Amino acid sequence: MRNALTLFSSTDCVLCHRVRLVLAAKGVTYDLIPVDPQNPPEDLVDLNPYHSVPTLVERDLVLYAASVVCEYLDERYPHPPLMPVDPLSRARLRLAMLRLEHDWVPQVQAIQMGNKAQAEAARKRLKELLTASVPLFKASKFFLNPEMSLADCAMAPIIWRLPSLDVPLPKDGKAIEDYGNRIFRNPGFTRSLTEQERKLRDLPG
Repeated sequence: MRNALTLFSSTDCVLCHRVRLVLAAKGVTYDLIPVDPQNPPEDLVDLNPYHSVPTLVERDLVLYAASVVCEYLDERYPHPPLMPVDPLSRARLRLAMLRLEHDWVPQVQAIQMGNKAQAEAARKRLKELLTASVPLFKASKFFLNPEMSLADCAMAPIIWRLPSLDVPLPKDGKAIEDYGNRIFRNPGFTRSLTEQERKLRDLPG
């Protein structure tokens, strides 16, 4: 029997991983269709004018762009909630997620897919972003929030990939390491990983 949800997802993509982590946190079952972004299947081409992943399908509804998909899932499956109740905190987290999409994710993608010079520049920039963010990781158990949120679902896939991206944590980065381990020990995080992503690093004991 097919699930109500179908997710078109690359096997190693921070944006796709973000959506899979939300689905895992919600305990939602779905059909996963692995996609090679360079050769998208006909179904995806027909459904999404950008042929991009992640793409979520629920009956006649087709959603793409990780931020749109994640917000929909949090509203569609309200428990556990992954956004705070008050508008100010919600706005702060949305702004943080926007910064991650605009500033952090392009560095990851440049390291994974760029030439040598682009990758080196991206590693330097990503380390700068990590260093500047250390106080934020120290300030709260989760990213900018006392409870796990959609912002963690966006941040954790980046932190998970740091060793494979050859980006070391800054000297005062223990708070980032501790943060990552808190997320990575969650059974939902393990469920969110593809086989390829599991090989990127070891899960904490």
